Amino acid sequence: MNTLNRNEFMENGVGHLVPISKVEEIDKLRDDLVRDLVGDAEKLRDGMIQYKKKAYSEVAAFVALSVAEYGKTYGGKKGNLKFCSYDHSLMIQVQISEHMTCDERLQGAKEIIDGCFERWTKDGKDEIKTVINEAFTVNKEGNINIRQILGLRRYAIKDPDWVIAMEMISDSLQVSGSKSYFRVYKRTGPEGKYVNIPLDFASL
Repeated sequence: MNTLNRNEFMENGVGHLVPISKVEEIDKLRDDLVRDLVGDAEKLRDGMIQYKKKAYSEVAAFVALSVAEYGKTYGGKKGNLKFCSYDHSLMIQVQISEHMTCDERLQGAKEIIDGCFERWTKDGKDEIKTVINEAFTVNKEGNINIRQILGLRRYAIKDPDWVIAMEMISDSLQVSGSKSYFRVYKRTGPEGKYVNIPLDFASL
């Protein structure tokens, strides 16, 4: 809306300029309320962005300083780190969660596993087939559960084809993205447990 005409006109939802005298008082008050709260939210967002930049920058600088005492340098992403105040009443955690996907070798591994089933069922090992099929089930978005797939490797099966299939699953893993988390904790209460200081608006 053109702020120069704010005292004479208000722009409605379809872009028409309505004379201020024709706008209901309650609509003016609602407009003021929304604009004030949105403006405050934008200021908070900008402050959070600046805090995030400062937090990651200072953590990276501290890690570099700490490692430099041993004549070494630290490269790459700064993740999965924990820092405590001297009295351990305050704690900061920096974590990086990687999103994993699998390439076409996963399908090849599934075919090998299916071949194993055909041989194993003769020996009464059909019960594991249900577990395997569930691991390869896709969700509503058409994605597989990587954790369930990787969980297959915990079975101590020595069959050569199974071993090859597990290697193919491991080799098929690809990092498609990552997300970093910065968490702040403070000890509270008689038990002195760490309690997260929420930086998420919905959790306040």
